[in-house]
Amino acid sequence: MKTKFLRRDSKRYSKLGKGRKKQQTWRKPTGRDNKMREKRGGYPAVVSIGYKKSEKLRDKSIVVKNIKDLDGIKKDEKVIMGKVGKKKKIEIAKKAMEKKLNIQNLNIVKFLKDLEKKKAGGKQNESK
Repeated sequence: MKTKFLRRDSKRYSKLGKGRKKQQTWRKPTGRDNKMREKRGGYPAVVSIGYKKSEKLRDKSIVVKNIKDLDGIKKDEKVIMGKVGKKKKIEIAKKAMEKKLNIQNLNIVKFLKDLEKKKAGGKQNESK
């Protein structure tokens, strides 16, 4: 299981992340009497050497910037959409849907549905 490194007193104060996932960020514990810095038992884990995953288990994500990049990708690999324009984004999304690839930072089905709605909405406005 992945270790969640939490800031000191994050379980005590709301502003440091108690019940608020976005606020739960890592800050290195400093201070003379800080028990967490001393790595005492019963306190949250501190980031140190030895927590890194092995290379086989680590994320190997591929950034896609054009349609050619999608050709060599296998189904189990993680795909991230690069910074591209709308026209290329549509082409990449359609091709990824055909190959049944999952793009991490883009919901393909929702993106294409919204696109169709906008096209249909634009045609209705022109006819009026």
